Amino acid sequence: MSDGEATHRVDGDAHRVDLVWRDGREETVRARDDETVLEAAERADVGLPFGCRTGACGTCTGRLLAGDLDHARPPRALKERHRADGYVLLCVAEPHSSCRVEVGTAVHADLVDNPWK
Repeated sequence: MSDGEATHRVDGDAHRVDLVWRDGREETVRARDDETVLEAAERADVGLPFGCRTGACGTCTGRLLAGDLDHARPPRALKERHRADGYVLLCVAEPHSSCRVEVGTAVHADLVDNPWK
């Protein structure tokens, strides 16, 4: 096992979470059953945007591309239509299977209308 693999390896009950940025960068972390995607990323030293850690601000917005996850508490920063389109809040999102999630500030920008564009 290389040093890079050791950083991301945890017990066998962890779910693989592939994090994908729009610039082509990808990282894989492993989330335990009781932790959020943001917590798993932090444990693996992978930086993701976040603000409140309670699902209220939306800074940590990602988009679920594959897999299954649930919000551990209400994702107040997301409108129902955003949730229906696969947007999730990584600070309160807990994986229940292996997942692929689009991440980064550009994902959050999808949800915010900018009148200056």
